[in-house]
Amino acid sequence: MAGLLDEARAACAAIASDALYVRIDAERIGTYARTLPLVNAPPTLDPVLHYVEPEHDPEGTAAFVLTLDAINFGSGWFPEIVGPTASGYTAVAGRLAARFRERGALPTDRLATLDAAGAAELIGFEAGNAAAAELTGLYARALNDLGILVEEAYGGRFLALVEDAGGSAERLAGILRRMPLFEDPPFYKRAQIAAADLDLAGVARFADLERLTAFADNLLPHVLRHDGVLSYAPDLAARIDRGEPLPAGSREEMEIRAAAVHAVELIAAVTGTPPMRIDHVLWHRGQQPEYRAKPRHRTKTAFY
Repeated sequence: MAGLLDEARAACAAIASDALYVRIDAERIGTYARTLPLVNAPPTLDPVLHYVEPEHDPEGTAAFVLTLDAINFGSGWFPEIVGPTASGYTAVAGRLAARFRERGALPTDRLATLDAAGAAELIGFEAGNAAAAELTGLYARALNDLGILVEEAYGGRFLALVEDAGGSAERLAGILRRMPLFEDPPFYKRAQIAAADLDLAGVARFADLERLTAFADNLLPHVLRHDGVLSYAPDLAARIDRGEPLPAGSREEMEIRAAAVHAVELIAAVTGTPPMRIDHVLWHRGQQPEYRAKPRHRTKTAFY
């Protein structure tokens, strides 16, 4: 029986193959792969932007990573909250890391009962902003789910959840998908990236980490589109360039995410580089001004 990661790969390949709106330029894959700095760019977690203290505070580090990845979404709302070119992820991660350094982790019983106002205070979003109010309501729900899971299943210990995965990133993703806002078939972007982040933070070692797929969001396909690896149907491209939101779960949105994942699989096959490493390189490329200045697709979803 195929596991979560094999199912994700197969589903993305099938969606990309049958796509009506998004095309992978397979002939460019080899040339493009050679332009990527894959050898000299090992993934890391920025210790300024993240709370990473695996030796002195492994429980707190695990709590930080799982708390952050529980709310690692909002790209569809961020332009209205932090501006069209600023990084919403940086704002959320930096604020949460500062809170952990100042006061430590939020206990699970607090997470389980946090409301939207508490979530807004936690990450420093303006309460009067309508987009922020909508997003922080979802953040509160995600944090409630995390608090309840860790409290009821793991006695309030985040490391116990990590240990329950038994050294498997795939099993860790399977644990996290018990929470509704992690249930993102066939991509499981946030469940997979949580496993990667825990490993990078030094509080887990997953033997199957290199089997993770790319993390299907809206930045990865944006970079691949503007680098000429992905092309969109003219109407879809025009809608994205005008900043029109795409409905969550629409065929166009699913094709964009699946094509990005499958394109990274093709790059991985050419280079022998794990998809997670390629994703990391493309994500950092997407932080450059020339990419941030161009609209990427927007979807209001809890999955990225």
